[in-house]
Amino acid sequence: MKNLLKAPVLWYKSGSPWIWLNGGAVTLCMLMVVGLLGLIAVRGFGHFWPANIVLTSATDTSGNKHVIMGEVVRSEIIAAAIARDNGYKIPAEQELLTRYLIKLGNKDITSRDFMWVLENGMDAWQYPKDAVTVERREWGNFYGYLISINENGKPVLTKDAPNFWSEVDARMKRALKLHDEIAHIEKVRIGGINNSIQELKLDHRRLELKGVTGAKMAEAEAGFAERKAALEAEYEVVKKERDVILHEATRDQFVAKTADGKEVILPLDHLVRVTHPNDMSVIAKTGDYVKRFWEFMTTEPREANTEGGIFPAIFGTFVMVIVMAIIVTPFGVLAAIYLREYARDGWFLRVIRISVYNLAGVPSIVYGVFGLGFFVYYLGGNIDQLFFAESLPSPTFGTPGLFWASLTLALLTLPIVIVSTEEGLSRIPSTIRQGSLALGATKSETLWKVVVPLATPAMMTGLILAVARAAGEVAPLMLVGVVKLAPALPVDGNYPYLHLDQKIMHLGFHIYDVGFQSPNVEAARPLVYATSLMLVMLIVILNVTAIKIRNNLREKYRSASD
Repeated sequence: MKNLLKAPVLWYKSGSPWIWLNGGAVTLCMLMVVGLLGLIAVRGFGHFWPANIVLTSATDTSGNKHVIMGEVVRSEIIAAAIARDNGYKIPAEQELLTRYLIKLGNKDITSRDFMWVLENGMDAWQYPKDAVTVERREWGNFYGYLISINENGKPVLTKDAPNFWSEVDARMKRALKLHDEIAHIEKVRIGGINNSIQELKLDHRRLELKGVTGAKMAEAEAGFAERKAALEAEYEVVKKERDVILHEATRDQFVAKTADGKEVILPLDHLVRVTHPNDMSVIAKTGDYVKRFWEFMTTEPREANTEGGIFPAIFGTFVMVIVMAIIVTPFGVLAAIYLREYARDGWFLRVIRISVYNLAGVPSIVYGVFGLGFFVYYLGGNIDQLFFAESLPSPTFGTPGLFWASLTLALLTLPIVIVSTEEGLSRIPSTIRQGSLALGATKSETLWKVVVPLATPAMMTGLILAVARAAGEVAPLMLVGVVKLAPALPVDGNYPYLHLDQKIMHLGFHIYDVGFQSPNVEAARPLVYATSLMLVMLIVILNVTAIKIRNNLREKYRSASD
């Protein structure tokens, strides 16, 4: 009996309870993370599946029937008292009822995109096979029926024709191709001409600031005028080419009809896609799903960021993180090497280390305020005065942009890199240093050819943590370079090709903007999940790449040390 009483005490003193407790806590955390990622994945990936179109009718508070067509988004059970308070006539014995959120589309006609519909008074659901979903560049989706195809305002084909749907697909492909050609002309060719004209103005302003006058100024102005005339002539040629394509793009229109019989003209140059999901097989829906997901990844946002893609945000996040890593890595590594290998031990060194550790705990918004005040206004303002005076009062670097956002994040993540590198240097055995010195190597040679290569896995660990931290930050970026909409990428074909002064979009800020600043909450909800999924995937890709490099370096120097 005495031994039985001692067993729990001995088990407790052995430390096993703490091991099981830590194991349970880690398991619980992993389950929570997996569950969260699963929720984001289901909601995010599910957004692109072409949903069926429902046709039914519902009763309003006055008892009138209204025809409803759209996509069923979700349903929920509510207390009948809530419906009664809103004016619906619900039997007294009924306590609970179901209501459905239906995406009505046709916002330009009904002025509403979503509607809650009670099951009471709702007719049976129908799924008309000829119903179509028309995705538009403005006003959201249109749900209804296509009646005919018009060309220059005149009908050329009706829905009864045997080749109607093939003609719909052919004309949509033509319209999308023309739209891409117009976008290319406006962004690349006209954008390049405008950039060249702006450079001419800046060159002229530079000469004025240098005080150039007389014959030299007259000669320069003559050259500017000649180059400007050539650019304007080139612009007129490109503009005429674009106008011809614009005229071609406006040739075709669809005549459509809503569920309640209203006719609508849908110009094809305003459309993105026409599908009839009720008549699509699973294979066809899968193909459409892949196409929608790819467009989400590679196109620009529209409709206040509630429609379209997120490519500018993905690209902006990626470029910002890469620039941040290029800045923070050398500074963090050199600082750690100095603190570990060269600085004398004493109170001053301890103060520096404590300061580095404290910097890691400073709220990120403080870094944003510091970046705005010091980097943007002070450094950027002085850079503009010294190097870009011809652009003033319009700021070049004296305004938030990509470089200042990257530099602010580099400052934010600098303590992480320093601490990780220091830990890696401290784990290098002193016998390796002593052996190198005994063989005749200098301290500098020992450091850079022996110690630092062996510590590179720890440096990569610090970089991995820095990338993960930087990619998910939002608060400081709102102050130093990230904006709601910036469809122009920071990398293009105009010199200097990488525009560090340009504002960018960021996935984290895009999630915040769509989720909390959108005028259409229901339309934005699935995009929040989809964008969150893309942010997680981007961080995972960057981290996996860095981990792969770190593991290769670890194996390389482990075999070398053996």
